Amino acid sequence: MLYLQENDGGIKFACTVAKRFAKAHQRNRGRRIMREAFRQLAKNHKIIPNIKIILSLREKGLEVKTQEIYNELEKLFTRKKLIQKKCSHLQKSP
Repeated sequence: MLYLQENDGGIKFACTVAKRFAKAHQRNRGRRIMREAFRQLAKNHKIIPNIKIILSLREKGLEVKTQEIYNELEKLFTRKKLIQKKCSHLQKSP
């Protein structure tokens, strides 16, 4: 994973898969799964602003399901301090 913080605003995400790992349809599926896992992560957590992220999917990653990718992304982003959990348990006071 590569990431870079800049002041250009927004979050940019890219995923790469080397040709040597699989055929085109398998690589495309892997990228779709990675994008969906990132969307879920962004929906459930607050990702730090002004960041560009590039993830490289390996051969083993092409065989797993979206939930497994999501769990690994969550661990990685937490370890790198790129996300903060949203507080869903707080309620508005009347």
